[in-house]
Amino acid sequence: MDMKKRIHLELRNRTPSDVKELVLDNCRSNEGKIEGLTDEFEELEFLSTINVGLTSVANLPKLNKLKKLELSDNRISGGLEVLAEKCPNLTHLNLSGNKIKDLSTIEPLKKLESLKSLDLFNCEVTNLNDYRENVFKLLPQLTYLDGYDKEDKEAPDSDAEAYVEGLDDDEDAEDGMFVKSLTDTVLQDRELRSSNSFVIDLILSEEGEEEEYDEDAAPGDEDEEEGEEDDEEEGEEEEEEDISGEEEEEEELNDGEVDDEEDVEEERGQKRKRELDEEGEEDDD
Repeated sequence: MDMKKRIHLELRNRTPSDVKELVLDNCRSNEGKIEGLTDEFEELEFLSTINVGLTSVANLPKLNKLKKLELSDNRISGGLEVLAEKCPNLTHLNLSGNKIKDLSTIEPLKKLESLKSLDLFNCEVTNLNDYRENVFKLLPQLTYLDGYDKEDKEAPDSDAEAYVEGLDDDEDAEDGMFVKSLTDTVLQDRELRSSNSFVIDLILSEEGEEEEYDEDAAPGDEDEEEGEEDDEEEGEEEEEEDISGEEEEEEELNDGEVDDEEDVEEERGQKRKRELDEEGEEDDD
């Protein structure tokens, strides 16, 4: 991503005058120069352009309120007089990892009267004899060089990072607002779930009452079913009795018919006997 697009993204719908901190690390500079940064960033106090391929700071706009400038891991080899002109109130300057080879390159920094901390790690100039002593002589306003003072005492973080901590406080405040908003959302979600749970419990309770009512009504239904079964059994018994009655009547009728036939046969036999007796009497005469 080129530097112009990165600046546009970092603005996040803010105007340049609203920006106090701008981080453009690892984007691409055009021909090794700063681009897209204008004097409209009049409130800018912290600028970081680490590893963006800079060879010059010539295009740096006027930034009177800039306190800390990060230029490490670029290819800057000179032209530092621009810093004294465009950023007169610098207190912290980081030029580590650039192509600074001799003390004359950093001599223009004498005009930065407020400069307290300078970093030149991994620059060739640090290999010079009596490097630290000579830099402190060249730039008497310095308190810390590469993180240590003249007595080789390490710079306290509170001094080196004071501005950044102030910015962090602002970010923490924004984070606090976000956390509060998130907390409110979670609480609302819990209230909604609790309300839904109450409704579900109410529905389940009503269904349970209906089931209990059905269970209470069940014995009556069983009595009715038993009554119906008894009626059916009684009806079947009556039908069986009717059938057995009919069979008995048929048997009696059949028995009557047999008796009548036997009577007729008996009468016929008696009649035949009388006829034979009469014939015998006639023969005797």
